[in-house]
Amino acid sequence: MTTGSGRGGDAPPRPYPEVEPDRPAADDVPPAGSPEPAVATEPARHPDRAQYGVCAFLALLGGFVIVEATRIGHAVNAADPIGPKPVPILLGVLLLVVAAIYAVDVFRGGVGEPEAGEDVDLTTPIDWRTVLLLIGAFLVNAVLIDRLGWVISGTILFWGSAYALGNRHYVRNLLIAVALSLVTFYTFAIGLGVNLPAGVLQGIL
Repeated sequence: MTTGSGRGGDAPPRPYPEVEPDRPAADDVPPAGSPEPAVATEPARHPDRAQYGVCAFLALLGGFVIVEATRIGHAVNAADPIGPKPVPILLGVLLLVVAAIYAVDVFRGGVGEPEAGEDVDLTTPIDWRTVLLLIGAFLVNAVLIDRLGWVISGTILFWGSAYALGNRHYVRNLLIAVALSLVTFYTFAIGLGVNLPAGVLQGIL
């Protein structure tokens, strides 16, 4: 005998509802006969013919080094049993090998990876004003170093380079440039034994 729920008896267990499997939504199902989505493919690489000029330069440089090395006289002593020829010949051969490997890589479509620095804008044009100012500072140093001496020409070089790069602290830059010129002058003279031109300051320095 069964008792109903109204008489204090337990209610009969209810069957669990059947759970239907997940079905894709109508928007997710592509219509029949629709083409498969296109997969992005990497564009084919073409060899950069301008890089062959670099390969040719390396090959010519390697050949030149080898030819010049063969003209070195035979000088062998106890301190140097192999002589001066092997090292430049080895360097020339390595240059030829690098040129050949580079040419093969260019032929296969290898290209250099563009610079991806965070603070570098690859679309910014070259600042020719800064470049020309730096070149001018180096040329002035090269012309005046023998006449005025390294301390003065080096000061112009360091000060001019700071100005070309946008620093406008003229007095501070001048003091730093003089200090750098004096430090390098005495470093070469005392530390390396190389006397830089003193120029008009001969006898003072």
